[in-house]
Amino acid sequence: MNRYPHILGCLLGTALGDAVGLRREGLSRRRAERMYGGTPLGPDFILGLGFCSDDAEHTQMVGRALVLSAGHVAKFEKELSRQLKRWLVALPAGIGLATLRACIKLLLGFGPKRSGVFSAGNGPAMRTALIGVWAESDDQLKELVRICTRLTHTDPRAEEGALLVAKAARLTASGQYVEPTEFLRDAVGEVEGEELRESLQMAIKALAANKAPKEFADSLGWSEGVTGYVNHSVPAALYCWADSPNDFRRCVENAVLLGGDTDSVAAIAGAICGANVGSENLPPDWLISLAEWPRSKSWMRQLAEALSNEAKVCELPKPPGMRWLATVPRNFVFAAIVLVIGFRRLLPPY
Repeated sequence: MNRYPHILGCLLGTALGDAVGLRREGLSRRRAERMYGGTPLGPDFILGLGFCSDDAEHTQMVGRALVLSAGHVAKFEKELSRQLKRWLVALPAGIGLATLRACIKLLLGFGPKRSGVFSAGNGPAMRTALIGVWAESDDQLKELVRICTRLTHTDPRAEEGALLVAKAARLTASGQYVEPTEFLRDAVGEVEGEELRESLQMAIKALAANKAPKEFADSLGWSEGVTGYVNHSVPAALYCWADSPNDFRRCVENAVLLGGDTDSVAAIAGAICGANVGSENLPPDWLISLAEWPRSKSWMRQLAEALSNEAKVCELPKPPGMRWLATVPRNFVFAAIVLVIGFRRLLPPY
């Protein structure tokens, strides 16, 4: 099976979800509705153009590490830890606390097996969908997700959520596609965490009752928005995907309209949906508006080409570089825009 459209769909789907959700990130559902009303959703961070945050960057770093390591676990761990250190030096904006602490530990000389901190944030979940699409087997998938998670987060809940995202993203690419509701039923029997299992059970019931994603979120007490806690963001993202698995636009819009950690929840939902529907089924107008740089849409296509090489051996084509020198001034501009938007939020409507 040609995995290129699914790999590219995952990369672009993550970026689009991140970009669409970024402007409303951190706002409660009520405040976002009052500020933006019926404004159409899309990649519109500033001047009608969409840009990405750490959610897309982490997926891109995972992709490079997969190519450079050819999937060998020890090499993957080394490559990803190297990427994370360089990423932190490039001064990203809006980094999660657990990821920040882990990356600082890496910079201070802690090895990859000692860098992680005990946290159940959604950082790992936002970057593991690509592993699901790329992995050759379930065993390889689990090992790579374990490494990818524990580099920054050691709480088992973070790993379980990240693994669930990877498994959802691989359904079409693996050639063993099942309906999302059936996937969730199977997941209930495999998930060990009681809180996550109960959320999945509630999701199955809500889907059977044709409840909208907002209604599902309300039933779990997330009416003000979905938090960055993995057992909130992953079920929310999975529900948005399961509610409209073949409609990428609706999937991401629903994730953003839940409020809260909108860029991460939409990035996770977009990664899963994009991986399954393929790059050819992503909204063309959203892709046109996505102006991310220096890792542009063309850059993501190059990375997808390197990842989709079926040999997965040492002679794999070299992936495009992360362009860290260009990323530094980009991050300064990005941070300035974030500050302007932050000051705007101090003003009405409240």
